[in-house]
Amino acid sequence: MRRKGGRAAVGMDLESIAGELYALHPTQFVKARTVRTNEALTAGRAVLAAQIGALRRPTLSGWASNLLVQWKPDQVTRLLRLGEGLRQARHTLDRAKLKRLNRQQHALVDALSRQARDLAAAAGHPIGEAAQRKAEETLHAALADPEAARVWASGRLVKALVPPVGFTAAAADAPAGPAAAPHKASGRTTPPRSAGTGQRAPRLKEEHDQAQAAVERATAALRELEERVTELARQLHATVELRRRVRNDLADARKRVVESDRAAQQARSRHR
Repeated sequence: MRRKGGRAAVGMDLESIAGELYALHPTQFVKARTVRTNEALTAGRAVLAAQIGALRRPTLSGWASNLLVQWKPDQVTRLLRLGEGLRQARHTLDRAKLKRLNRQQHALVDALSRQARDLAAAAGHPIGEAAQRKAEETLHAALADPEAARVWASGRLVKALVPPVGFTAAAADAPAGPAAAPHKASGRTTPPRSAGTGQRAPRLKEEHDQAQAAVERATAALRELEERVTELARQLHATVELRRRVRNDLADARKRVVESDRAAQQARSRHR
């Protein structure tokens, strides 16, 4: 929703301002945030200005995910409920329920990721495959973890969420396969395959996936800290600017007091 004027906007709370900013494309976010911060500073609301300045610009995938939350609230509720069911089924090891819910998971995530892509295109900023894939990962993360679900459903997502390693429908759906039937003896003997070889490959892949996920988390954490440092520097600059304005206002007020006292003394002198 477009604001009608700066003065009226300052009266809004942080939640409303954040909702407006996170609906904007990332290329529009910083400029709008600066405008809002300056409005709060002009109104003398230093705390609000600092809070607005601390809002971080979303990535493309984060913005697309926020669009989905803002424009498809019914689907948000549907995904949150599905996530609760999946986590409960995993906890109770209800294999039949897991299989049914995993089918719903695949269908819903696919539908929502396409809706996020369509909403971005309708907003005039189409996203590519990479951003759409990260939006899908965010949906899987929201299904897997209640805290991730809360962050996603807030509509204030900054960057894509990463689902836990192994949270896929394929892992839950795969039935335990029967042991391989022994081959009948033939004239040529084949050296038996080591049982550990087949078991070690999945384990190595899982270790690799876990290590890769750790790298991605550390990289994201570092990037977040760097962005935070930039935000804090900007907040400091805004606070210093506010202090300068307040000092100027104080000096002007003191000057007016002195001038008023002088005028009063002169008026009394003339009447003596």
